[in-house]
This record gives sequence, C-alpha cells and structure tokens, in this order.
Amino acid sequence: MATLHQFTYGLVTPVLAYGLSFLGSLLGLIATGRARDSAPGGARARWLVLAAWAIGGTGIWVMHFMAMLGFSVNGSAIRYDIQTTIASWLIAVIVVGVGLFVVGYGRPSVTKVLVGGALTGSGVAAMHYSGMEGMRMDATVGYSGPMVAASVVIAVVASTVALWFTLVVRKAAMVVPAAALMGVAVCGMHYTGMYAMRVHLHDSAVQLQGVDPMMFLVPIMIFVILVAVALAYAMLAAPSKRDRDFQQDLHDRISDRPATKAIPATSAFIPLRERRQR
Repeated sequence: MATLHQFTYGLVTPVLAYGLSFLGSLLGLIATGRARDSAPGGARARWLVLAAWAIGGTGIWVMHFMAMLGFSVNGSAIRYDIQTTIASWLIAVIVVGVGLFVVGYGRPSVTKVLVGGALTGSGVAAMHYSGMEGMRMDATVGYSGPMVAASVVIAVVASTVALWFTLVVRKAAMVVPAAALMGVAVCGMHYTGMYAMRVHLHDSAVQLQGVDPMMFLVPIMIFVILVAVALAYAMLAAPSKRDRDFQQDLHDRISDRPATKAIPATSAFIPLRERRQR
C-alpha cells in the first residue's frame, strides 16, 4: 500500500482550506439571514441561491480542492479529470440549495431541518467522493468502509447543524462563531474521508490523463472573489430589514414634525424696525 501525505506543504493548505470554508459559511449565513427577512417569492429565492453558491461552492467545494492541493502519494503523480471535477462542484451547490429551500420556505420545523440535513449531508459526501473519483493516479484506490461511514455521518450532522444555524442565527455577533463551527465540521468531514483512502500502486507505469492540481489554484481564487463580490453587491443593492426599519422610522419622524410657520412674502420687504413697531 502506498504512503499518503495529507499535508505535503505543512499547515499551509489545511489553514487555507479552513479559512475558505469559514468564509463561505460566513457569506452563506449572511445571505440566509437576508432570505429570512425577505418576503416569500423571487427575492427570497435569489438570496437562498446565493447562499447555496457561498456555502456549497466556497465553504465545501473550494475548501475540498484547496485541501487536496496538499495531498500527495509516494510513487505516483496526481491528475484530475475536468468533467468529473465540475460535476462534483455542481453536486455541492445543488444539494446545499435543496436543503436551504427545504427549510427556507413555509413554517420552520425540526422535521424540515432533519430531512434537509440528511439530504444535504448525503450530497456533501457524494461531492467529496465524486471529487475523489475524478482523481487520476498510477494506482488503484479503495476505501475503508467504517471510515467512509464515519465521514458520511459527520457530513449529515454538519449539514443539519448548518441548516439549523440558518434558521436561528439572527444576531450579527453569533454569525461569526456559527461560521467558525461550520468550517470545523466541513474540514472534519473532508479529512475523515481522506483517511479512509487505501492506495495500491500499479506494477507498471501508465500515462495519466487530466490536469495538474495546481491548475485549480487560480480558478479557486477567482471563484471566491466572485462569490464575495456578488454577495457584497447584493447586500448594497438590497438593504437589510434593520436598515429598512431605520429608514422607515426616520421617514416617520420627519413626516410627524410640525411644519415651520412661513413668513409672508410681503413681510420680507418690510424693515425690521417697522415690523417690531407693529
């Protein structure tokens, strides 16, 4: 069995992976907060789609491939199949979106959170292992059943907690700790799945098809920037409920203020001394 390295570049890749997972979770929680404040319909749907893009795309998928940059196998190069890799990204965004829409419409309930968490967690695990399926090595890859099961359980629990956070986290001070916890859960699921791998090198070398993992670095950064910019633009274009309430209160105060008595236009031409005498 080949020797695997999860941290080829030391702590650089796991720290960056956690930071990206935290960022995606943070942006997603902010977007779901805006979705809660929006009326059911197009506005809420757009916020939930943006949240799925942030959590599924950045918090989960980008985190996965940033961590994979630090993965190496003694005796074999690693390449990735583009089509399978893109499919894993779509799985991440879609399954998170399904979970968010399940809990984001209608009356919130424990049943909705559990069902959405199970669906989303299973999809997150599917994203991980489909992403691994896109890996090309001069070796045969297998997995430890108990470790795979553990990674799926972690994914389901993490997804359930994440969906619960999207319902209950309302104060800005709680968004950051919630995102930090989500980042820990996502990274925990990833590395549990990675330690389930069993790699057996081939006796004869084969030609590997696909792209070098480092080719993903620039697209990853571009994707993260696009997510952050899109969310920032959306937040500026659509003020929060708190901002709308403040604006309405300010408008009401101005409207209720008594009008200042106007001075007749003709009196403006009367000297001040004569006006006093009158």
